[in-house]
Amino acid sequence: MIIIKLSINGIEFSYASKKILKNVSFNVNEGEVFSILGVNGSGKSTLLKCINRILNPKKGTVLIDNFNIKEMDNSELAKYIGYVPQKSSGNYMTVFDTVLLGRKPHIKWEVSKRDLEVVHEVLKLLELEDYMLKYTKELSGGELQKVIIGRALVQEPKLLLLDEPTNNLDIKNQLEVMGIIRSISKSKDITSILVMHDLNLALRFSDKFALLKNGKIYAVGGEEVITPENIKNIYGVEVHIEDVRGYPIVVPV
Repeated sequence: MIIIKLSINGIEFSYASKKILKNVSFNVNEGEVFSILGVNGSGKSTLLKCINRILNPKKGTVLIDNFNIKEMDNSELAKYIGYVPQKSSGNYMTVFDTVLLGRKPHIKWEVSKRDLEVVHEVLKLLELEDYMLKYTKELSGGELQKVIIGRALVQEPKLLLLDEPTNNLDIKNQLEVMGIIRSISKSKDITSILVMHDLNLALRFSDKFALLKNGKIYAVGGEEVITPENIKNIYGVEVHIEDVRGYPIVVPV
């Protein structure tokens, strides 16, 4: 049975008089990894922030499980949505305390046994147990990114939003982080929405895609929408798409 987890209907957003998003609509199903693709300035990060209510769209609705996010209070929304921003920096908080912060929507008077169990489960899942007492300032880019993903996961969200999750990571950490996102999405039925620049990573790890052009949806669908023609129309680059050991690879001409 296909369950629609997220429904975006007619979203429009402007910065002052400049229209950024124009009548954006699409659905994402439960457990899917969904990548938003497009050139810089096409509205990808703005769309993610509208979904998370960091920004308030001028028109349109965002529904999660058929609930309008405008009608949720902040605590309730934080239980539905985990958010990993484009840029994060370390500080003098430990990895454990940083991840525990994600439990804030669930904590009433004090940290419970359940809160601690969830944090330990996520640290184990992300292979961060040996880093628990390290300051996040001491971590590499890949390690810090996993910590920030962990902080979002302990919220036990139904929807995980990630803005360029592989930004500034080396190839090993890119593959590891994307593999973790896909694995968690499938095992826990979390719907993951990613803003991506790397087409090959998106193709390898995503189920569906939205192609944005000038703030509008150009195409939505599975691998069939990632065509040389669509890439040329979106990015202005001629490409071939080759099959390499079962993976589709975009090769610029």
